[in-house]
Amino acid sequence: MAVIRYTDAEVALLARLMRAEAEGEGKEGMCMVGNVCVNRVLCDCLDFRDIRSITDMVYQNPGGFEAVQKSYFYQRARDQDIELSRRVIAGQRFWPATYGLWFFRPAGSCPGTWFNQKLAGRFKSHCFYQPTSQDCPKVYSV
Repeated sequence: MAVIRYTDAEVALLARLMRAEAEGEGKEGMCMVGNVCVNRVLCDCLDFRDIRSITDMVYQNPGGFEAVQKSYFYQRARDQDIELSRRVIAGQRFWPATYGLWFFRPAGSCPGTWFNQKLAGRFKSHCFYQPTSQDCPKVYSV
């Protein structure tokens, strides 16, 4: 059962975003990016109050993803990436992105906060940040 609504086209869209943002981090890293994406659709809080679909989330502006500005994002979704996308839409979560709404790849160590959110942890090159359960209770309800 899915934790957010989706269309087949949105499964592929999310798969393309996950690959474009984190292919170098492997399947697990791509799933963590997918967790952040699903959480943004789910949460209805902070910078993501008007996000109602995967499409809204992918193309959010301002506040969206750099990958949508790169040609690599616009390549066809691969079957293996679509499978990863389906896993995160179904609710499979990966720490430290379990409750995350933000991630980025710093040049050095992860700052303790980013966009006023607490560091949840690091996976390879990416740092993941999560809101509090008071700020975004829906993220913690799945």
